[in-house]
Amino acid sequence: AYNIHVNGVLHCRVRYSQLLGLHEQLRKEYGANVVPAFPPKKIFTLTPAEVEQRREQLEKYMQAVRQDPTLGGSETFNSFLRKAQQETQQIPTEEVVLEVLLSNGQRVKVTILTSDQTEDVLEAVASKLDLPDDLVGYFSLFLVRETKDGAFSFVRKLQEFELPYVSVTSLHNPEFHIILRKSYWDSAYDDDVMEHRVGLNLLYAQTVSDIEHGWILVNKEQHRQLKSLQEKVSKKEFIRLAQTLKYYGYLKFDPCVTDFPEKGCHVVVSAGNNELNFQVRLPNEQIKEGSFKVTRMRCWRVTSSVPMNNGSSGSSPGKSEVKLELAFEYLMSKDRLQWVTITSPQAIMLSICLQSMVDELMVKKSGGSIRKMFRRRVNGALRRSDSQQAVKSPPLLDSPDASWEPMAKLSSKLTSVSLRGISHSSSANDVGANDFHGNYAFEGIGDEDL
Repeated sequence: AYNIHVNGVLHCRVRYSQLLGLHEQLRKEYGANVVPAFPPKKIFTLTPAEVEQRREQLEKYMQAVRQDPTLGGSETFNSFLRKAQQETQQIPTEEVVLEVLLSNGQRVKVTILTSDQTEDVLEAVASKLDLPDDLVGYFSLFLVRETKDGAFSFVRKLQEFELPYVSVTSLHNPEFHIILRKSYWDSAYDDDVMEHRVGLNLLYAQTVSDIEHGWILVNKEQHRQLKSLQEKVSKKEFIRLAQTLKYYGYLKFDPCVTDFPEKGCHVVVSAGNNELNFQVRLPNEQIKEGSFKVTRMRCWRVTSSVPMNNGSSGSSPGKSEVKLELAFEYLMSKDRLQWVTITSPQAIMLSICLQSMVDELMVKKSGGSIRKMFRRRVNGALRRSDSQQAVKSPPLLDSPDASWEPMAKLSSKLTSVSLRGISHSSSANDVGANDFHGNYAFEGIGDEDL
């Protein structure tokens, strides 16, 4: 069996025969000239070296499938991953009640099947709330971990190839929840959401929550004005005022460590407004703030250090044994690129945020509508825009027992992250070009932007 890791967590275990079955189904549907070559069967028992060679070949195969816009977005491929996830966790298909949280702490209970995919659960929640179909795409389901102060630490955005019920229950930890939040960055799209009563209420509840948790900065006078609007139940005016405040629409991450401006600095990172905002505590206890625009990031990558004893067992998000890093190459000045590294358990979520910002920018640049970015069901399959298809990365495979190698690389773009062994060195110069996320929005930078 081989392990497929998604977002740093064991997603499923699959055998060679299962992957061969997937390959044959893809060939049947899309033709032999579209589907990449599959590692051949062997008559005799494989030697350890041949086992590792096959793993690498299967890994490349899954990469190629996942990165292909047609194959990677196909219902055949995604349903294969969902079924494998369900079988690995040994959860039978049955009707269950799933709790989904709203930003104000309200719990929405929906009756679903354990085998329902993310889109099905999102639609069930929207239906329960009476959210119109044309607004469903403005929201997403997120896996979060509840912190001691009642706030939420974001683990990841749930994807089309996973089963939300299985994803949250397999963690066996009551601190993990699924929450509904808006999933766009440009506050101009708030106008669309506020056109409908339920959309307005959801946006209002999220804004109030973000202010209460200190994600949006408010001074005394602004706080007085907001309180007055709350008392009048003037929700639209409340949101309009909040839109003018610092960090409105940002996602705030847990305190972590960065090597900028010097190694070992403690930092609070927030993502929003097409940038990563840094509030850095320098070694002399001085606080400095600055922002890195996504349009000036040439590329980025996520890497992970894994201890020797990390084998095939599924590790839950937030466990300290996996050290995650997000590194991005930034255009500091017209002729100078510099790598900046963030060490955080939320590195994958940061990477997903960057990619979704790029997606939004590219849609806007092409004159498209944000509504076109959102998934639409066509003949039972989900369609996505070209910009989204272009950035998906594959789940990769690793050996069931990875204890022989202490280092592993996590390669992520928009949706999935996977585990495989690499050399002990993890510097930028030692990793091939395919290990990075090229930034499609980077090309649009002109001198006037620097």
